[in-house]
Amino acid sequence: MTEILVHGAVTSAIYAMLAVGFTLVFGVARILNLAHGAFYMLGAYFTYLFAVPLGLPLLLAALAAIAATAAVGWAVERWLIRPQRDSSMAVMMVTMAFLLVMEQAVLVTFGSEVINVPAFVDRKFTLGSADIGGQQLLTLAMAVVSLAALWLLIQRTRVGSAILALSQDPLAAQYMGIPVNRAYGMVVALSAGFAALAGVMAGPFLSTSPQMALPALTKAFAIVIVGGLGSLSGGVMAAVLLGYAETIVAFLASSSWTEVVSLGAVLLTLLLRPAGLRGKQAAF
Repeated sequence: MTEILVHGAVTSAIYAMLAVGFTLVFGVARILNLAHGAFYMLGAYFTYLFAVPLGLPLLLAALAAIAATAAVGWAVERWLIRPQRDSSMAVMMVTMAFLLVMEQAVLVTFGSEVINVPAFVDRKFTLGSADIGGQQLLTLAMAVVSLAALWLLIQRTRVGSAILALSQDPLAAQYMGIPVNRAYGMVVALSAGFAALAGVMAGPFLSTSPQMALPALTKAFAIVIVGGLGSLSGGVMAAVLLGYAETIVAFLASSSWTEVVSLGAVLLTLLLRPAGLRGKQAAF
């Protein structure tokens, strides 16, 4: 029981960091950024690149990886999404193309083998009857801190007020003097930073390979459908729900069934509550 509680919490934390940026972009810009899985992959690979071949201290390498991925996110919005923003289908196509290009670029650069992303904490801890790695506990703590910081940013700062205004009425926000294009770029960069943070923290104990981007996108998409497109609170709730559901199935049956849990949750949501858990609530 303790193992399910602890490992479920860690899985939920990774899913929450991965999905919150995806739903943030939809909540503000009303677009599906399918490049999101690539940001998760880049966070892990940039950390490896800066820490191992370039020899930077791990903390500095991680911060640089998040910053670099956020910059990539800003560039994607500026040169790929912005020219196509009026067409949701075009945005989906161009961002998916970017994800596939990044997969191939990483494959060519680093090879197809799984890489070992350095961990901040190598020790193992015992919580009740559960053995868990220190990196996993740090991931859980980082998820709580980062999500709390995002809430404070949105609810307590002028930047957050601009994001809220943009999510509710872009035209009115523009008339109020909010630089809409700059705000969209910042939101996508923030989204990329969160996905990169998930990659930085989970990379040391999950499989880090060029094939990690598309499954991450699929998981984020499943979470935001269950939680409600555009709802941050719904996304976090769905991350916890799916994280624990997958953990229970993995412990009681097999880890190979965990993907079925996510797809089954999406199917049930679309059939029984198409708006998601919080789809009818305010986005933030």
